[in-house]
Formats: sequence, structure tokens, C-alpha cells
Amino acid sequence: MNSFAIVLLIAIILPALYGILIYNRLVNLKHNVGMAWSNIEVLLKQRHDELPKLVEVCKQYMGYERGALEAVMRARQRVADAQQRHDLPGLGAAENQLRIGLGQLFAVAEAYPELRANDNFRHLEARITGLENAVADRREFYNDSVNLNNVRIEQFPDVLIAGLFSFRPFRLLEFTEPEKQDVDLAQLFR
Repeated sequence: MNSFAIVLLIAIILPALYGILIYNRLVNLKHNVGMAWSNIEVLLKQRHDELPKLVEVCKQYMGYERGALEAVMRARQRVADAQQRHDLPGLGAAENQLRIGLGQLFAVAEAYPELRANDNFRHLEARITGLENAVADRREFYNDSVNLNNVRIEQFPDVLIAGLFSFRPFRLLEFTEPEKQDVDLAQLFR
């Protein structure tokens, strides 16, 4: 084989290998976004399953405080609906309503010493609070994964491979400013 053929072969193989490397990195990023979203879904499902238990425990002590209990269950359903539709803006709004509902429920529970002393209530409150924190952590990981994917598919030369193989950007899981603010529990009970 002459040197021209070797140079030509290298000129063909190196760009092809580089293209394969870029493609594999893009596939990895795409699947990281999917995995991050799946982690959020697992936590949302766990929280979804815990909320009826919390409401049942509260019903035993707070029979006439139906508003707080019903608000939590309505918000729970909105979260599930948005999650099922993969509606990220709707999920953000539903998550905010659930956070407000849980804040109201826990605030109302303060008026019931027997409820606050109940082991089931304390366990469920701690479990749901832990799940809330885990969802926030996973949301951050999801948004980081989305950002990495979206930046890579816009950078040169990755944009060429991304366009050729139809890699698409993902949407961040964002919340509006009012949804990010702490819940003013005093305002809720005026």
C-alpha cells in the first residue's frame, strides 16, 4: 500500500471515528436526561402513595378540617395528571399547589396535639418531607442533565451529528417566581 492510500485511509477513518465518538456522547446525554426524569417519577410516585396515608391519619383527628385535607388530595391528583401528560409547566404549578396544601395541612395539624404525638403521623410527615427534599435534589440533577444535553447539541461539531440523527433539546423543569417562594402560612389562615 502506498503512502497516499494510507493518508487517504486515515483521512477517512479519523473523522468517522470522531463522528462515532460524538454520536455516542450525545446518546449518553439523552439517556441521562431520561434516567434523571425517571428518578423524579419514582419519587413522585412514592410521595403520591404516601399522601393518602397521611390524609387518613389526619382524618381521624381533624374531622372538620376537610379543606386542608381536600386541598392536598386535589393537588396530588393535579401532579399525577401533569406527570402522566409529561406537562413540565403544569407539573411545576401542580407541585406548588401540593406544597401549599401540605404546608396548610402541617400548620393545621399543630392545633391537634394528639395528632402531632401520633407515631404514624410523625413517620408520614418525616417521610413526605424527605421525599420533598429528594424531589428537589432530583429536579436539580434533571435540569443539569437537560442543560448538558441542550448545550452539546448546539455546539460545533456536535450540532452536525445532532442534526443528522435528530437529537432534540429537552425542556427544563422550571417553576415561576411565585412557585419558588416560601409559603406564607400566616397569610393562608387569615
